[in-house]
Amino acid sequence: MPDLETSLRRPIDAQALDQLFRNARTHRQWQPIPLDEALLREIYNLARLGPTSGNCCPARFLFVTTPEAKERLLPVLAEGNREKSRTAAAVAIIAYDVEFYEQLPKLNPYSDARSIYVGNEPLIHETAFRNSSLQGAYFIMAARALGVDCGPMSGFNAEQLNAEFFPDGKWKVNFVCNLGRGDAARLFPRQPRLEFEEACRVV
Repeated sequence: MPDLETSLRRPIDAQALDQLFRNARTHRQWQPIPLDEALLREIYNLARLGPTSGNCCPARFLFVTTPEAKERLLPVLAEGNREKSRTAAAVAIIAYDVEFYEQLPKLNPYSDARSIYVGNEPLIHETAFRNSSLQGAYFIMAARALGVDCGPMSGFNAEQLNAEFFPDGKWKVNFVCNLGRGDAARLFPRQPRLEFEEACRVV
């Protein structure tokens, strides 16, 4: 078994960095290659290992895969996003559970973390939204690591989406992410990013 202390400090190789970051793109057009449920499970099982505040894990994932389910989804998307999702192998709705704290006795058994949230709606929303956003980012990286291209999107009517897919009100959409094998030939050149000096400070 490798020395954990040593292995945590070893950078991944250039090919892995290319796949996760340098060559990874937000895809809008898709090849007709399906994703099976086993791969979706693999993505989630990697993504769930990312850190969250107090291990609260508020993100919830709904995978829209069938034509029937997509017909329910497409009307709540902005018009320019509908074809992207219709042709993707799967669409992940990354949501958050407004009752995430009910799982804290299991997820954080070493403290009475649940009592911090009960009845505190502003803290519930702030914690759930921030940490589900983090988990959504881990989800994208997990998908890329397993060879799945991603197309994360805003551009939807959250109220309508929640009513259609989460009518009990316990889950709320954060963002949507198309999944599949992207058509790299139809990508635009990568847009600029800010340089370190423009976006960072060291104090």
